Amino acid sequence: MRNTLKAATLEAKFPLLAVEHDCILSKDADITVAFEVELPELYTVTGAEYEAIHAAWCKAIKVLPDYSIVHKQDWFVRERYKPEVQKDDMSFLSRSFERHFNERPFLNHACYLFLTKTTKERSRQQSNWNTLCRGHIVPKEIRDKDAAVKFIEAAEQFERIMNDSGFIRLRRLSSDEITGTATSAGLVEKYFSLSLENTACLQDISLSAAEMRIGDNILCLHTLSDTEDLPGNVATDTRYEKLSTDRSDCRLSFASPVGLLLSCNHIYNQYVLIDNSEENLQRFEKSARNMQSLSRYSRSNQINKEWIDEYLNEAHSYGLTSVRAHFNVMAWSDDREELKHIKNDVGSQLAAMECTPRHNTVDCPTLFWAAMPGNEADFPAEESYYTFIEQAVCFFTGETNYRSSLSPFGIKMVDRLTGKPLHLDISDLPMKRGTITNRNKFILGPSGSGKSFFTNHLTRQYYEQGTHIVLIDTGNSYQGLCEMIRRKTGGKDGIYFTYTDETPIAFNPFYTDDKVFDIEKRESIKTLLLTLWKKDTEPATRAEEVALSNAVSLYIERIKRDNSVEPSFNTFYEFVKTDYRAVLEEKQVREKDFDIAGFLNVLEPYYRGGEYDYLLNSDKQLDLLQKRFIVFEIDAIKDHPILFPVTTIIIMELFINKMRRLKGIRKMILIEEAWKAIASANMASYIKYLYKTVRKFYGEAVVVTQEVDDIIASPIVKESIINNSDCKILLDQRKYMNKFDQIQALLGLTDKEKGQILSINQANDPSRLYKEVWIGLGGTQSAVYATEVSAEEYLAYTTEETEKMEMYALAEKLGGDIEAAIRQLAERRRNKK
Repeated sequence: MRNTLKAATLEAKFPLLAVEHDCILSKDADITVAFEVELPELYTVTGAEYEAIHAAWCKAIKVLPDYSIVHKQDWFVRERYKPEVQKDDMSFLSRSFERHFNERPFLNHACYLFLTKTTKERSRQQSNWNTLCRGHIVPKEIRDKDAAVKFIEAAEQFERIMNDSGFIRLRRLSSDEITGTATSAGLVEKYFSLSLENTACLQDISLSAAEMRIGDNILCLHTLSDTEDLPGNVATDTRYEKLSTDRSDCRLSFASPVGLLLSCNHIYNQYVLIDNSEENLQRFEKSARNMQSLSRYSRSNQINKEWIDEYLNEAHSYGLTSVRAHFNVMAWSDDREELKHIKNDVGSQLAAMECTPRHNTVDCPTLFWAAMPGNEADFPAEESYYTFIEQAVCFFTGETNYRSSLSPFGIKMVDRLTGKPLHLDISDLPMKRGTITNRNKFILGPSGSGKSFFTNHLTRQYYEQGTHIVLIDTGNSYQGLCEMIRRKTGGKDGIYFTYTDETPIAFNPFYTDDKVFDIEKRESIKTLLLTLWKKDTEPATRAEEVALSNAVSLYIERIKRDNSVEPSFNTFYEFVKTDYRAVLEEKQVREKDFDIAGFLNVLEPYYRGGEYDYLLNSDKQLDLLQKRFIVFEIDAIKDHPILFPVTTIIIMELFINKMRRLKGIRKMILIEEAWKAIASANMASYIKYLYKTVRKFYGEAVVVTQEVDDIIASPIVKESIINNSDCKILLDQRKYMNKFDQIQALLGLTDKEKGQILSINQANDPSRLYKEVWIGLGGTQSAVYATEVSAEEYLAYTTEETEKMEMYALAEKLGGDIEAAIRQLAERRRNKK
């Protein structure tokens, strides 16, 4: 049967002629330069920064010549997360994380900028002379070649101004990215298929008075093309109430409601059309005179005259540039029922900007055609309104989705808005870029904020990427994860130490495999002895420190020379009691400078036969060098004034040994509430030493605490831990809302970071189970992320006693296979839901 429909080919109506030297040339001799735009991440920009971004746009637009068009095009396309489960070396928990997010919908955002140079005649062209309406298009010749060269120079200046702002990055698109290649779709092809996929293919386009279709998708268009539709006032940014509190502000760009906050497939087009400003103002002067002469016939003429006068007064008073502007939201769906909801959503979001929503059915094909990359000069003049650059730029969207780190190492977190997994590097890439100078981390979160859950998630992923981890815990937070690693490795890893009277943690501070005692080892021994000897209230004098250093040095020389002397605290004690006493007497060291009798008396409990003689005289060395996941659970002695600090030092000494000997391997020590025991005046130098030295050995020290009063009250923590932790991680601080000013001052947080932290968990999605966490790097980079995990990961991390007992009992029934037990329990949980 013969097709009687009037159909035209895209080729016949196509307005673009060629892409040469990365410029798009239209058949009407217009030149377009295309850029990919990288915007700041959502919820990370302050009001002052939005103003700086606004100023940069205004400054950049002013360098463009007359009869140029600035077209910013923001794509928001609904996509589904594709899990990465094909990797061979993925662990059971990593694979379960990826499967948990399988097909998770999210809004993908891409932003492009098109700068077009056209002519005076083309800029005044109306929709009835659009290339869609013409029977045929005759290619024109560029007459003013100098104007084209000047425009390219202006476009390069535009790019430099925006990149120098520090907030927005423009990248010039190449010819292949615009036209596409044999293997990937170009920008024009993506536009005609309404897809950001590289495999996009062209669709049939259907135009009618009632609707416009592209393939199966039906378009709906809302326009802002008349001053009557605009709000009375515009601003660079607005307060986002959902994430703001009475003590903090969360700011979003003025146009954010039609950006990421509009959760449907849509393109937001923003146009600034630059005419000759002087000609525009002269035309308005003439129009004002006409209105004045006709004012006696109609009051509306008098009112219009006053409005025109006000516009002219603004322009002349402040030296403003008169331009035309237009904004439209082009949304689509292949389901008519869903399209009704989308129309309502777009309308309500425009109303949130205090604009009058105008659903435009007539101009949809014309505006779709004009928004084609490179065809901006086809924009119909009657769809624009007169304004100034500053007001027009307020309608530019200013933020994008969170971006994943371009680094092979990192942890998996989740976008707080859409729930899409992100790859986040908070150690290596920030160091490489100079954002931070060390990898140390300080984690603060009150009880119940999800602190242990986050640290389990962090350490598990570090472990899976080859990190050697030593944890000092006081609440069995890591028992489940450690047990899982132990059973998975057959006991070769996942070592869990619990302090008991029968099996106390003991070591020998004077033992080394090769009898090499470097400066760090000597300092470590000296600090340990000082801690045992002196109380917090009586710091050692300089003379006592020197005497103790000499004692340690002379003893080390003795054990190096004499193989019959067994290195241990016992033989050190005997050496001080006899040989070193003689040395002091020979030197005539006074008792008030170094009281050797007092020293021996205080340290006697650690000598043979004393109450704690087992602590420092271990005859078996803990072979933990190659063990990659070690947990020391010391809850049983956390209130003991002697055992707790000494045991903590023993563990830290073991970590320092691992740190020194494992070259080129990532190391991490994570200290939960144990830092309280070592945050004494005598231990300050030891903590400072650990925090400053660990960086040089490819390591990181992490301190976790929940009591804000402790960190406020302890100057040692501030000087040693906080100041040497460039990565700060805070969880829900609403419990400390009234004392957050103290925390802000202590941690050196900016008002921007304060606003982000106080927005944690303020507007969580009830359909997802997660808790939010703020991560700040070096005081310059920060954002709030979600800690959302699979049911399998939850069971591995849980600290609930009943859940752990159920898991271990099922594992025993399954022959000790804890992974199988977790898999079964997770499946039960999902089935219940």
